[in-house]
Formats: sequence, structure tokens, C-alpha cells
Amino acid sequence: MYTIQDVSKKTGLTAHTLRYYEKEGLITGVERSQGGIRQYTDEDLERLGLIRCLKNTGMSIQEIARFVQLTHEGDHTLEERVELLREHRERVLERMAEMQEHLDKVTWKLNFFSEKLRAYQEKEAKKAK
Repeated sequence: MYTIQDVSKKTGLTAHTLRYYEKEGLITGVERSQGGIRQYTDEDLERLGLIRCLKNTGMSIQEIARFVQLTHEGDHTLEERVELLREHRERVLERMAEMQEHLDKVTWKLNFFSEKLRAYQEKEAKKAK
């Protein structure tokens, strides 16, 4: 069992974010001690890892909550979960392609200006002689 501080250290998520995820239904069924302290399991950590992955790749909190809800509803929702993940994957791939285009342009500009800088420095070095 892990405390909220333990989970925060392991996942990089703040205690506030963990409480928010619980409130929004992204993480459910977190046990509590007799004193009311949250007690996370390895399974909870695994779920949080998936939540972080989905969020970091642009899935909305509402979509993640829907995915979690479907998971709790059982295997009869597998088709819908697969479709939700398939659509998300396509959006991620589209963003990656867009980012690759941006990276290519930045790289081209970097090379362009680096070459101009090299030529300028050579010209200035010749002047100094």
C-alpha cells in the first residue's frame, strides 16, 4: 500500500492532482485506512500510469473518465474501449506528423542560420587579419 505522498513521488503527480483525478472518477476504489488516509495499490499505480499516458498524449479528462467508466462496466464494453483508443491513437499520430513538419522547418532554419553565421564569422576573421 502507498500513501498519497508515495504515489506523488512515484508518478510525479501532485497530491492535488491525485485528489482531482479521484473526484473526476479517473481513479476509483482507492482504499482508506481507519484514519481516512488513502492507500493506493500497485494496480492503482498501473491505472495512474495509463491515465498519465492518455492525458499527456492529449486525451481530455472527460474522455479518460469515459474510458474508466467503460472499463468498470465490464467486457461488453471492449469494442467501445478499443474504438476510443483507436481514435485517440489516430489523433496522436496526426499531431506527431504535424510536429515532425514543424521540427523539419526548425531544423532547416537552424541549418540556414548556422551556415550564415559561419560565413559571417569567416568574413569577420578575414577583416581582422
